[in-house]
Amino acid sequence: MTTSTTDLYVEFDGHPATGEDLRIPAFAGYGHFTAMQVRDRTVRGLALHLERLDSANRELFGSPLDGGRVRELVGHALDGAGASDASVRVHAYLPPDSTATVTMVTVREPARVDGTPRSLMSVPYARAVPHIKRPGEFAQIFYGQQARRAGFDEALLTSPGGMVTEGAITNIGFWDGTSVVWPDAPALTGITMALLEAGLARAGRPSRRRGVTLEGLGTYRAAFISNSQGIAPVHRIDDTAFEVDDALMGLLGQVYEDAPREALPAPRTGA
Repeated sequence: MTTSTTDLYVEFDGHPATGEDLRIPAFAGYGHFTAMQVRDRTVRGLALHLERLDSANRELFGSPLDGGRVRELVGHALDGAGASDASVRVHAYLPPDSTATVTMVTVREPARVDGTPRSLMSVPYARAVPHIKRPGEFAQIFYGQQARRAGFDEALLTSPGGMVTEGAITNIGFWDGTSVVWPDAPALTGITMALLEAGLARAGRPSRRRGVTLEGLGTYRAAFISNSQGIAPVHRIDDTAFEVDDALMGLLGQVYEDAPREALPAPRTGA
């Protein structure tokens, strides 16, 4: 990849970003996005990413976002960055006084969760319109920083009554000794979470949705988080400790690795 570990390559609608382009996210940041890990120009759950973008675009802007066009834009940006492995984000914006969605694709170094057990600090915050993945979430960043300052790795968002919803930048799942339990609460359904649900079902280990409270955390044997970078065990939520269940993490890792990869367009000749 031609960019360094600190560089970010950005394209807007298939051309390298200009200063005028960058005014859109800077001053008209109302939009949505999806984040994916690309390996050898393939993506796990690519169809789910494209569906997420199209659905959010229809809800926010009243128009579709063509999945084929998005695939081409991602491939073009990878060519521009000289990358086949990368962390990619696709953002969609509707600038003021415009009727056409502007698509921004960012490319940077690939990333992966290292599997180190994580600690979470619960905070009293539930996102509005949580099913839309969007940039500029002040409260999530704020509470994430508060958690790290308190010695935790991430914030765990909770709704009134101590109902667990999701991590600040992750989904959270629990293991009751028989099946994976996802909190039955308003939250973003992450692509990795969706792939795990489907993979567990294929493996004959279907997961369940159930209300999870902070008071009831002690009834679960293990916990884990997931996002676009992968899966990691949780060893502590506030003062509740969890054992790392190696068998569970092995199962989750296997069904995730088994999720089929979908190809992006091949590199352009000379790219």
